[in-house]
Amino acid sequence: MSRNLEPKGKIVRRLGHNIFGNPKYDRLLERKPNPPGEVKKHRPRISEYGKQLAEKQKIRFAYGLTERQFRIVFANAKKMKGVTGDNMLSLLERRLDNVVYRLGMASTRTQARQIVNHGHVQVNNRKASIASQVVKTNDSITVKDKDASKKLVQALISSNINREIPEWLALSKVDMTGTVNRLPEKADIAPVGDEQLVVEFYSK
Repeated sequence: MSRNLEPKGKIVRRLGHNIFGNPKYDRLLERKPNPPGEVKKHRPRISEYGKQLAEKQKIRFAYGLTERQFRIVFANAKKMKGVTGDNMLSLLERRLDNVVYRLGMASTRTQARQIVNHGHVQVNNRKASIASQVVKTNDSITVKDKDASKKLVQALISSNINREIPEWLALSKVDMTGTVNRLPEKADIAPVGDEQLVVEFYSK
């Protein structure tokens, strides 16, 4: 599967927003507020299409999806009842790699994707090694019954102990089990980009 190998620092500078949440990128934007290669003090005025594209890229890069994967998520969101933008964010939040990240079982979404791909977690006590798997209400996310998996995830949970777990999820730190209490609602999600502009971008 294709991966975006561009340094995250360059992505953050180009988009002008810390889409990855790591404090080091806030410091980077303070030191280098302009996009890579640009020395002007002010960003040039961009078109409406440019704004829509930028918002799409913010969300896509934040969740670590390829363009093809993101288009599939949007297409699925469009088929669902309700507001397409809200549906899209809900589907992104319910990806297994994102759920592992939200539960504090990984420090970044990239790391969460590796943990899932390497088979360290299970969904409803069944093997789950596909990062794009979408969880449902009452699903349980557990750690594989192997010492290596348990030690890895336990260490990560401990290092991310101060991370706030969203209300639609719950984590038992004793047995390292996450539970999907309900589906995420718009109020539960703080998107890094404007989902409505993403809808407009794909609706042309």
